[in-house]
Amino acid sequence: MGLRNTSVESQVERAADDPLRVLVVGAGIAGVSLAQSLRHAGWHPVVIERARDERPPGYMLALMPMVDPLIDDLGIRPRYLAESVELGRYAFRSHAGRALRTDSMAGILDRFGDYRGITRGRLLETLADGGCDVAFETTVAAMTEHRESVTVSLVTDGVAREREFDLVVVADGIRSSTRELIPGATPIEVVDTGWAGWVVWAEADADTDLAEEIWGAGFILGTYPVKGRVGVFLGGPADDLQSGPAAFVDTVRAKLTTIAPRVDRALRAVADDPDPYYWALDDGRAARWTTARTVLLGDAAAGFLPTAGIGAGMAMESAWVLGRLLRHTPAIGLGEVLTRYEAAQRPRVEAAQDNSRQLARYMFSRSRAIAVVRETTMRLLSVEVVLRPIRRLLEAQPDPGRIASGHGSPERAAAARHAAGSAG
Repeated sequence: MGLRNTSVESQVERAADDPLRVLVVGAGIAGVSLAQSLRHAGWHPVVIERARDERPPGYMLALMPMVDPLIDDLGIRPRYLAESVELGRYAFRSHAGRALRTDSMAGILDRFGDYRGITRGRLLETLADGGCDVAFETTVAAMTEHRESVTVSLVTDGVAREREFDLVVVADGIRSSTRELIPGATPIEVVDTGWAGWVVWAEADADTDLAEEIWGAGFILGTYPVKGRVGVFLGGPADDLQSGPAAFVDTVRAKLTTIAPRVDRALRAVADDPDPYYWALDDGRAARWTTARTVLLGDAAAGFLPTAGIGAGMAMESAWVLGRLLRHTPAIGLGEVLTRYEAAQRPRVEAAQDNSRQLARYMFSRSRAIAVVRETTMRLLSVEVVLRPIRRLLEAQPDPGRIASGHGSPERAAAARHAAGSAG
């Protein structure tokens, strides 16, 4: 059934008897994950989305095992497995395109759970299995937080109507407009790498479990299988991309002495795509996630660079933890739930984000000399070393029950800080 366009009025009516009247702003991965988690608990959160309809933009995602608890809670594992592919191997090529090494991802991550490739569109459809009500073309114009509720002005078709909620979850992305409406809006720390890139699709090949990357001198090329095709990312310094995809592809080809068949197909796909998805490689980090009645979720709280392939996974984990914790509100109060959630989850997310930032400094370079040194290192060290900080996060996965009881947060925060300190 997927995402269903359902009016705010209809959703509000269904939520009348819920333990909390929850508004979720944004029907992306984080927002839908939380909404479905609450709906499986018998709640009826109101979900709004500024986009026009239920057709999500498409790009590829690699999901690590921190998403498994949510997938299992929602009872969607069979569909998730059917809509995705196992990412069992990772290959690294030299800056000139020569194969350097291929490592087993299964050997690194299998004991924690699945590591899979999926498109964003298929993931949203899978999360919304059984139906997810969303009011499209609806935005927040204003918010006023009171002691007992939040007054929200919602705009649909140019008409504003005020509604009362107990909790507002802001999940409308890295460039969230709703975030700025929260009383005492939190500062956003931004890291702009100065790089950007295009995402396109290439035809599938026989290596359906193989992700492959070239960290070039002045470019990055990655190919990542999903069901039925291969996702391609080609990036470089944003100024160099101004000449357009075809011209930049020619520049990259001139730097390669070896062009493997998949690399060739990927470059052709970028050059030939009439409207490739453009991705500016910057991120954002909110200094504070919560007030007494609002919470930032997903990219609105911490938007990731794609370098470690973990942003969507951390958003889904955060949604699962928050959804589980909210069920304890009658016992410990909403303010305490949000405080414990932020104390437990923010250090984990920021540790993963730090890892992505450090990888960006390592990966994004114009220098051929740096590329050569980087490759010497990669000949000696497997991808397991790069993923070590993420493994530590997986080893200390959150336990919402312990967080709700006031236990467990300190050791998870310590583990996250340790992971951050060891990143890169």
